Amino acid sequence: MDEYPKIEKYIVASDVGADRDGIGIEVYSGNEMLLEVFRDDTKKTREVTLYKNELDLELVEQAIALFKKEIPWEFQE
Repeated sequence: MDEYPKIEKYIVASDVGADRDGIGIEVYSGNEMLLEVFRDDTKKTREVTLYKNELDLELVEQAIALFKKEIPWEFQE
């Protein structure tokens, strides 16, 4: 992943449940999830959730760029 050198590992994951319905990417360091960028089709929002304090800004920016590359921008009905 030369294009995103700060991202060690990521997973494209969908979540369909009572609280949300959509798809996003989860970014990991080892087995620890650092952040998630998620497109919620129910609320028609795109959100970033941080699971660790004080993340490197470049990592967050690369995660958002990766999300825009991997996940379709349009909301699903």
